[in-house]
Amino acid sequence: MQDKSILLRISYWTGAALDGLMVIPMLFPKIGGLLFGIPGFDPGVEYRYAMGIGASLMAGWTFLLIWADRRPVERKGVLLITVFPVLFGLIIAGIYAVCAEFIPVGRMLPTWIIQVMLTALFGFAYFSKE
Repeated sequence: MQDKSILLRISYWTGAALDGLMVIPMLFPKIGGLLFGIPGFDPGVEYRYAMGIGASLMAGWTFLLIWADRRPVERKGVLLITVFPVLFGLIIAGIYAVCAEFIPVGRMLPTWIIQVMLTALFGFAYFSKE
């Protein structure tokens, strides 16, 4: 039980840390533009409004993962809903951004790698034996 609990806690805190960090480029578009290689990025009110909503949800998910850590085994289902629909949705949104030529594929690749690694970590932690 202790080993499973540790793996679950690592998963929760890794997800929470990455989600918390992603709030920054969502709230500060210039940082997001630099991070994703969008020169001169100065979005309009529509984008800023949508990112404000997204940042609120991302911050909420950060706290949800921290909450799950308080009872790691009992709340492990949070990992599954973090994988689907959250991570899958983010991956699909990234694919759209690349296909629309909004973000260069080379700038999106590190994000996809992290998302796939999180999916593997969360799945392994969820399905590992107690």
